[in-house]
This record gives sequence, C-alpha cells and structure tokens, in this order.
Amino acid sequence: MKMTLTQKILAAHAGLDRVTAGQLIKARLDTVLGNDITTPVAVNEFEKAGFDRVFDPDRVAIVLDHFVPNKDIKAAEQAKRCRDFARCHGVTHFYDVGKAGIEHALLPEQGIVTSGDCVIGADSHTCTYGALSAFSTGVGSTDMAAAMATGEAWFKVPSAIKVELAGKLKKNCSGKDVILTLIGITGVDGALYKSLEFSGEGVSSLSMDDRFCICNMCIEAGAKNGIFPFDEKTAEYVKGRGEREPKIFEADEDAEYESVIKLDLGSIVPTVSCPHLPSNARPARELSDIKIDQVVIGSCTNGRLSDMAAAYGIIKGNKIKDGVRCIIIPATQDVYLQCVERGYTAEFIKAGAVVSTPTCGPCLGGYMGILAAGERCVSTTNRNFVGRMGHVKSEVYLASPQTAAASAITGYITEPEEV
Repeated sequence: MKMTLTQKILAAHAGLDRVTAGQLIKARLDTVLGNDITTPVAVNEFEKAGFDRVFDPDRVAIVLDHFVPNKDIKAAEQAKRCRDFARCHGVTHFYDVGKAGIEHALLPEQGIVTSGDCVIGADSHTCTYGALSAFSTGVGSTDMAAAMATGEAWFKVPSAIKVELAGKLKKNCSGKDVILTLIGITGVDGALYKSLEFSGEGVSSLSMDDRFCICNMCIEAGAKNGIFPFDEKTAEYVKGRGEREPKIFEADEDAEYESVIKLDLGSIVPTVSCPHLPSNARPARELSDIKIDQVVIGSCTNGRLSDMAAAYGIIKGNKIKDGVRCIIIPATQDVYLQCVERGYTAEFIKAGAVVSTPTCGPCLGGYMGILAAGERCVSTTNRNFVGRMGHVKSEVYLASPQTAAASAITGYITEPEEV
C-alpha cells in the first residue's frame, strides 16, 4: 500500500482506498475549530457566502482564548460576534469566560478530538492533535467558513519525513527540548507542507504532554502536520474521554518517506531558541550570560498540568529574581483548579510570580505580558519572531518550563539541574 500514517487517515476521510503524496482530495471533517480572533472573520465569510446553517452543531468548536476576559472594546466586539453566532447556530462546543481554556489544550482535555480524527482549525497550531494520532492542521478563516457549512475541506496529500526516536530524555528535559532540537536541525522550512511522522522505540518514553508540545510546534518547521502512532499511552489518555470511539491507523511497513531523521532522546540537552527564529536553537548552558526581564510559563505549547508541575518543582521555596516579571498561565480552567488544589498557585505567588486565568495573551503580543524596547523574555510559547511579544526591538527566547523557571530565579538564561 505504501501509505504513511497521515495518508491512511486522509484516505479514510476521503472515502478512498489509497492516496499518494501531491494528490488533491476532499475529506470529511470530524471537527472544525475557531477562536475569538479567527472566528469573526470566518463568520463574515460564512454569511457573505449565503450559508444559513452549520453542517453539524456538535462538530464545530469555538473557543474564546486570546483576548478574554476582553482587554479592550475591539476584543469585546470580536467575542460578542462569536457568542451571537454560536447561539444562533446552536454550536455545542462553545467555550467562553469561566469555561474556556487555551484551545489546543482544551479540545483534547474535553475529548472533542480523538485518535484517527481529521481536524482543521483557524489557528496554525491546530497540528497539536497529532499527539493523539489524528490528522490536524491549521487553515485560514475562509476555509473555516466553508468547512463550518459543508463539513469538508480540500487537501493536497503531504509527503512525509520520518523522525525515528530512540532512548529516553534526561530528567531536566522535556518534549519542548525535543522539538526545539528538531527545528534546529530542519530549519523553519525544512518540512514545508510535509507530515512529520514520529516513530521508534523512544516514542513510548514520551508522555502525552510531551507529544502535544512536539506536535504543536511542527508548524514551526513548516510542516503541514505532526503525528505520533497510537500506543498504550494514547489509549490510556483517550479512554473514557472522547465523544467518539478512537480509530486506529498505522503506517504501512513499506510507506514512502522523503527522508529519515534519527534523534537519540538521551543526547538532548535543555535547549533555547534565540531570537528571532525557532530554528535558532542552542544549548541553554551556552547562554548563561544573557540577562532577562520577563518569564512566561504557559501557552498551548506548555500550559498543561505537567508543565505547571515542572515549574513548581523548581520555583518552590525560591524567589523570583528582583527585576524579573514571572507570569504563569495554566492552559485550562481544570489545570488552573488543579494548580490551586495541589498548592502550586500558592507557591508561585509566594515566590513573586503572577498567575493568570487561561489566555493566549502574551504569546502573540496581545496582553498579559507585552515587552518594551530592549526587553528580553524567556517564554514557553512557540514563536519568537521580531515583535512577536511586543516591541520590534524586544527579544523572545523559547524554552521549556524547566528552563524558564530556573531562569526566573537567577535572572539569566539558566540550564535546569538534572534532579
């Protein structure tokens, strides 16, 4: 058959026995996603095209996660547009203040996406759900509008790069260090419109949160999607959680890949992507002379409970360095609540950090942590382009929660200890 895992899922959703790289197909969608920035644009296009209903109110998800609670009048108007549309069309999965979280953490947590799904979202980091062994990718708001009406989308079937993982991560490393290392190898366009397909015995050592983080940032290598095979950890995660039964697909043994990248997880060290590209990756230990002004721990990349636990393990009993602003953002209301119940939040506050309700705010330079000219931030977010988090003369250094927390205490980029 010679199909990769991604190609198997796309073939099934297109109703075809086989697809090949470069083929144009129309595929049925399991979920269509939008947020408070992209959905209003999609709604405008939806109405302009004359659509009067969504294809399935249970298969559309709208998450208000960027500028809520609303930061200004424009944000409030955008959110209201989403609320009105969701109410008018009976959208089941509508998440507003008090229920919302960062979309790419919330949808898996709530079981809205599951293994074997075909998902599009009007947000580039929709590729996160490949951790569940699903095909998921980001699209524009116009594509979202058409998909909300028809339940289908056109795709060019991607070719694939196999990433063979071996070994096991050191205790001071996480999935963030894996993906930053990989992007450092591929560059920001080395996987352009390709599927990054992870395999090898090293996969089993990675937690689901590691996998979510890795797939989330596959777009930063230019990839159409990232995807992991379904295994025992995937089965445990989706059991009793999903709205639909998971569907398991496997790559053919003779599947064709454009290239193979081999990564020994045991050789990976705490890694930081320096300004102004995610591919500008260097070991954290080489950057210890860089003084910082701010730390952000959160986002759709690293705002899950294990990320909060990693930060807590380092921050507990310590103090945030004078002159450093440390902003910690649990990705969902459930994660926030667990941080409170486990005592993480109290320790963060005692240390001198501020804890926010779930939001994407600082990641895209929206609010809750904007940088001034000349300021430097160590952030667990996913992009560090010029002006990404504020002023065009500010700098963002991408890192894991462990590295970010250690840096918040010293005031300089710091490699976390292996404990």
